Amino acid sequence: MVPEPCLTLSSPTDVLAAVPYLVGFHPTASLIVVGLARGRAKMVARWGLPFPPGTLDAMSPLFGREGITEIVIIGYGPGDLVTPAVDEARRLAAKNGVHVGEALRAHEGRYWSYVCDLATCCPAEGTPYDLSTSQIAAEATVRGLVALPNREALERTLAPVTGPVRMAMRRATSAAIADFQARIMTATDLNAFAEQFVSEALTRVRSALETHADGGRLNDAEAARLGLDLTIMRVRDEAWTLMDDSHALLWKDLTRRLEPRFIPPVASLLAMAAWRSGNSVQATIALERALTADPGYSMANLLMHALQNLLSPAILRGRLPTPAELDETMGSACAAWLLPLISLLDEEDPLPALD
Repeated sequence: MVPEPCLTLSSPTDVLAAVPYLVGFHPTASLIVVGLARGRAKMVARWGLPFPPGTLDAMSPLFGREGITEIVIIGYGPGDLVTPAVDEARRLAAKNGVHVGEALRAHEGRYWSYVCDLATCCPAEGTPYDLSTSQIAAEATVRGLVALPNREALERTLAPVTGPVRMAMRRATSAAIADFQARIMTATDLNAFAEQFVSEALTRVRSALETHADGGRLNDAEAARLGLDLTIMRVRDEAWTLMDDSHALLWKDLTRRLEPRFIPPVASLLAMAAWRSGNSVQATIALERALTADPGYSMANLLMHALQNLLSPAILRGRLPTPAELDETMGSACAAWLLPLISLLDEEDPLPALD
């Protein structure tokens, strides 16, 4: 899905100027499909090129689900790379009764149209374009949209912190682990300890959300403790059920700061927040971070499946349980709830990179 801000597109140059703001970066070797309903963009999807046959099949159910009546196709790269992908997108549109309003290939400052064969407006050598002549960049900036130079630049916005900041977080994580171990070693009733720990962790989740809502930021000790807390499914699901688009800043901060073994829950929560707000590229990058740390992490795998099948986050609207319903379904906390956390305590994270 696309962000709420909309841009007025009246020419191929406007389309090419808008795409970087719709996907968050200036694409290369990519296929972009913009789906329209009643003249408004309802979805923007991107695929890296080349891709295997059948990759675009997930669009078929999306057309009906989102009421898509028209698409605009933009491919970036040389003809032998882009044309097969554009042809597949056009075939899929025809099969579903969706009109192709425009299909462009952009490469080295020129564009070609696949739906226009008039030499007067679409010469064989391509049409030069200059994105600076379009008002789209100014409109996008006013609406809060950003276009980074490439996907790698977007990935760097979620990259782990390094240097002294990383070392400070490593010390804070060691202290949080030592505190947890000391408490559990002296506990005489593990179920009672688990119930108390989970209750405290749920309070910390809500406090962290309030801190960020008020423009604050967790210190290293608070961030490290929350990283431990969120390994417990009931605690992570508390954050999920309370999800709001504004929470993305908290989860982005923790995705960058936490030690690698504690990344999957926060990166998955970031992906959820980004997906909800229409930023499917950031959601995908966050999920890649989560699955690099733990390829079997179920929440990340489920969200990646949703993104790859172009599902709308609207499918979750009204379906997430409330915290009270989670309590009713999961029951009281017990010692077994702590096992995912305990299993991580003896792991060692790789040494941080030096700046």
